[in-house]
Amino acid sequence: MKEALSERRLAYLVVAAASILPRLVVLLTQRGTITAAFVDKGSIFAQTFVHHGTYGFIPGHPSAYTQPLYGFFLIPPYWVFGASWVVVGAAHLLVAAATALLVYEIGRRVVSPLGGLLAALATTLHPYLIWHDMHMNREILDHFLAAAVVLALLVAVDRRSWGWAALAGGIAGVAILGNVRLAALPLVLGAYLLWRNRGAAVMPALVVVLAAVAVVTPWVVRNGVSVGCYAVTTDGRALWKANNVNTLDTLRAGKWIDNVPGIPGAPLTPQDAGAIYAKTGRVVATDECAQMRFYQRKAFAFMRDHPGEKATLAGWGAKMLWQPAVTKTSDRNGSGTWLDTLRSSAEPIFMVPLYILGAIGLGVAPRRFAVLALALLAYNTLAAMVFVGETRYRTPWDFLLAVLAAAAVLSLWSRFARDRATRSDPRSDAPQTPSGRDDGRPDPAPTRVADPS
Repeated sequence: MKEALSERRLAYLVVAAASILPRLVVLLTQRGTITAAFVDKGSIFAQTFVHHGTYGFIPGHPSAYTQPLYGFFLIPPYWVFGASWVVVGAAHLLVAAATALLVYEIGRRVVSPLGGLLAALATTLHPYLIWHDMHMNREILDHFLAAAVVLALLVAVDRRSWGWAALAGGIAGVAILGNVRLAALPLVLGAYLLWRNRGAAVMPALVVVLAAVAVVTPWVVRNGVSVGCYAVTTDGRALWKANNVNTLDTLRAGKWIDNVPGIPGAPLTPQDAGAIYAKTGRVVATDECAQMRFYQRKAFAFMRDHPGEKATLAGWGAKMLWQPAVTKTSDRNGSGTWLDTLRSSAEPIFMVPLYILGAIGLGVAPRRFAVLALALLAYNTLAAMVFVGETRYRTPWDFLLAVLAAAAVLSLWSRFARDRATRSDPRSDAPQTPSGRDDGRPDPAPTRVADPS
């Protein structure tokens, strides 16, 4: 027991160091841009709340024009220490390390302690994430919550526990508050539990969904009372930017959907009003709910009236999500610099082997995990087909590939060691089959990691 605890502590130290040290280098070299360029809306909301008690762009005008979780995450450190690159960087470092430790625990449970270590290292040393995690991006929370919900669900299945199922659903609800693309995630988790229970126990699946609803509902009610419409976010323009007649041409031109031409005469959004306030101090009235419905109607009309173009756009979104090189757009941070070289070279060098090993891992990892991984990756792909995907929307779920890859590496190494031992056996001089066996029996099945369930 003491030996196991000591081994676990050592693994934690290795994983934490691998997570923190390279990110610390990025943090120190990028300190001048972290809070000055490409600032997330959540940071603006958090600062407005800390200074004025209003969660929105403008004091006294509550807003729901962003997914709220990242702003909630920044409020406590901003309140205590103020908004600075040190505060944001330290908070992100802690989350990145915690995420890597969760992946270690997932790999440890699914594969083995060594498999957990390999999966955690592959996850946290992901070149894109080392850079991305140290800038103001809400996806760092997506990554942490994705790992947390998978671990909670696996424990719920292993222990047949409603409590862990409720925890998984609650975490999924928190994840929805950070990323509305995950709105149907509790249904995926519930369906997985139904599959694991062979449909005999419906309650755990319901518990997952109800727990998620319980977490999301207070925020939706807050928006209904304070903003005027019941929604997780009123940013309908984000959906429209991903679904209109100019989206595909914009992406083909190497630009991101933020560059899609606006609609003449469109209603002012809260973000537009916030920009005016930041420049002039003038408060411009906006109808937050009306602009949301305006853009949603436009997006749904495009999908209805242009099904062929939407199908092409959906394929484009899936391609952008899964391509091994980082999605390149002309307006991205560091465009045209050495960063673009890393995006087009370092990332594929890392991702191509991960894809190959992950695919092999589907055949050797425990079936319960392989099915869960496929379901979650398929869901993320469908979300990219609706909203348009890119690298930063895939990386929060790449840890699933890392766990599968760890299972593949250990299985391949086990087979290599067994074959090497067979070749070095003196009896290997006897007549053998092509596989090296000399007993006339069929070759053994590929090594498969034991499924504890």
